[in-house]
Amino acid sequence: MGELSKEVDKEDADLESLEKELRELKDEKAEIEKRQRIQAELKGMQEDKKQRKSVETFNLTADDLAAGQDELDKEMEERGAALMEKRAVTVSSGDLVTPKHDKATINDTFNQVSTLLDRVQSTPLNGGESYAVPYEIQHGEGNYTAEGEPYVDVDVDFGYAMINKTKITAYSEITEEVEKLPRADYASRVVAGNTKAVRKKITREILSGSGGTGEFVGIFSSQATAINPATDIEVSEIDRDTLDEIIYSYGGDEDVEDEHVLILSKDDLRKFAQVEDGNNRKYYDVVNNGNTGTINGVRYVINSAAGSSAVAEDGDYLMAYGPLSNYEMGIFSPLEVKRSDDYKFKQGMIAHRGSVFAGGNVVAFNGFLRVKKGAAEAPEA
Repeated sequence: MGELSKEVDKEDADLESLEKELRELKDEKAEIEKRQRIQAELKGMQEDKKQRKSVETFNLTADDLAAGQDELDKEMEERGAALMEKRAVTVSSGDLVTPKHDKATINDTFNQVSTLLDRVQSTPLNGGESYAVPYEIQHGEGNYTAEGEPYVDVDVDFGYAMINKTKITAYSEITEEVEKLPRADYASRVVAGNTKAVRKKITREILSGSGGTGEFVGIFSSQATAINPATDIEVSEIDRDTLDEIIYSYGGDEDVEDEHVLILSKDDLRKFAQVEDGNNRKYYDVVNNGNTGTINGVRYVINSAAGSSAVAEDGDYLMAYGPLSNYEMGIFSPLEVKRSDDYKFKQGMIAHRGSVFAGGNVVAFNGFLRVKKGAAEAPEA
């Protein structure tokens, strides 16, 4: 009986093993069929995609074509910008070229506008035509008076400086290619250039304006009636006494004035710096800070309209010394820069113009000491 039971158990175990093997074969078959079905579906989808793409190519809408054209135009514009700036580009696949790169920024040049313009007194006078500034020339002196005698008459003398409206302008043109194609922003530099050109002219006129009709009255002008020409001094060459001569010659007879500002050329500033003390050492302590600085603590401002003692003729003005508030500039309108695409529309030119209405004059009696080039002293016999 026991033997029979063992035989039955063995047959049951074999049956379970066969059933397990059968299930594994079925699962493997189902996996293979699934893989084959997926592969067939993928192949069908690829074929369908090719056919659909072929059909779409010949059935593009107008919007699709326009979008494609926009993309092409953009690409061509980028290539045009590259060619305009002479940058190297790849013209065909596989070509090897040496690239030339241009910066997108433009480097500045040296400063060409003296800060004198920003330091003098300025007064907004929008809409005006002229401006009269009164100033005191002198007052009288009292005297002894006997009993019962009339008091001594004393008068205060006044003068006035006229500031008349003048027109300062600047004009420039650029092509539309310069504005649209290059990476560097040339157009904005042209606009800024108009502003700088107007400022450059005015800052020179503060010194050298002739005072004629429609012009500034400069410090060196004979039309600067607030300055008595008799107070001008002459300097034949810049030496150890020059700065003291200027400082002590400025102002009235009763005071040594506070140190003010010396306006001079860069060349004469160099001559101050080259003066020696007799022991091969610098006599003047010159501190440079761009357009301004100090000479032995006396402030200076460089203006190219001032003459150079090295090339000036006898009697030419070289320098001016005094408080910069003694020169007043009337601003009769804002500084405007306008643009026009119409003037040369056919040629594709863009015009820019800048303008300002302003005027200036010396507005204090003997407000500046003017320094002229003097004749060189004859050598002793």
